[in-house]
Amino acid sequence: MIRLAIGCALALAFAAPVHASSFAGTSAGAGSASSGASSGSTSGNDKVVLQAREDAAGFVASDGRIRGARLEAALRQLREGSAEARAASDLELARAILAR
Repeated sequence: MIRLAIGCALALAFAAPVHASSFAGTSAGAGSASSGASSGSTSGNDKVVLQAREDAAGFVASDGRIRGARLEAALRQLREGSAEARAASDLELARAILAR
């Protein structure tokens, strides 16, 4: 059931526009904000989440002890776009990123 909720959360997150200013001030988001995510396009949203896959893998493998900047940016973006993602744990969202 939780996987279904996370899948819905990811789908909703990609359907809703995200403002690039939400990534300002992070090392991973600063480059993205200036190079395409500023348009608020869905493809920019996908890019941030897809780029977080390696960080998500490390996070899941370490049972949440290793956190990367790209994963942090993706988690923030997913939660800004979806109430279901806000309710999910970081580990659940990281697993959902890996399942994409």
